Amino acid sequence: MTSFVQIKYSNQHPGVARVESAIEAAQQLRHGFSGTRGLATLLLSAIAAAVMVVAYQVMDSVTEGHLLVMWIAVWAVAFAVLVSFAGTARNLAARMKAGLDSWSRGLAEARADERLWAMAKSDARVMADLQVAQSRSEYEQAESVPAVVRKVQAGGSMLRAYQRNYI
Repeated sequence: MTSFVQIKYSNQHPGVARVESAIEAAQQLRHGFSGTRGLATLLLSAIAAAVMVVAYQVMDSVTEGHLLVMWIAVWAVAFAVLVSFAGTARNLAARMKAGLDSWSRGLAEARADERLWAMAKSDARVMADLQVAQSRSEYEQAESVPAVVRKVQAGGSMLRAYQRNYI
């Protein structure tokens, strides 16, 4: 009598599955993180720290009896300031991030242009490509301007419906 044993083995190592799930969780956490939110939190923390430094200087000169009341009042003011400036700090952080992004993009484009120009100086084929692109750009700009305006810009005269001496 013959019997078959079919044991189901896992196709994947449990350690590998745990590492893959940890990496996937880390990627989901990274997608949920916003740089603007972090920058706004940093700005609000700096404001809170400045308020605390000023409060410490003020409380240093107050007598010991009123210290606890003063400390509670300062924390209440600090939280009120954080709540009132949260939106403003978030907007400021978003504008600062956008400004830095555009600045770095412009810097990268300038560096790329410099590298392309240096390459064009040493390679005639690249220079020819640049010249063709420039002439194509000039042609497209000329096509977008009406023919009458191009003729006037070139020094020609435009036909008028009235004589100059009537004006």
